[in-house]
Amino acid sequence: MIETLRFWAIVVLLGLGVFFTLVSTIGVLRLPDIYSRAHTASQTDTLGAGFALAAVALAFGWQHAAVYTVLLLFFIFITNPTAAHAIARSAAESGVEPLLAEEGDADGSDTEPTAATDGGDADGGETR
Repeated sequence: MIETLRFWAIVVLLGLGVFFTLVSTIGVLRLPDIYSRAHTASQTDTLGAGFALAAVALAFGWQHAAVYTVLLLFFIFITNPTAAHAIARSAAESGVEPLLAEEGDADGSDTEPTAATDGGDADGGETR
């Protein structure tokens, strides 16, 4: 009974790890600017790695490898958000503007994102 419960806990943790890693990958590919990409990579990738490493630690049981896996998990929890913050801060200091929705559109839908400084399309025309 306990081995079956342990097996299903490992499967669930691995499934969650794969799900959050997939969400992170899609977010990095689909989001429009460096700030949004750093945000999704920081949060969902950290969760994905965390769940996967928790499954590995649970699979190893009480061994030295499980202790190293938990230490790696803490290392990832500290370094992933820190690295994403450093990337976003570097982009901000380099003058990279975040992409924003049009001012007239409250929820950001039905318009393409534009740079915060030009107030319109890239070619200077109005949005359709």
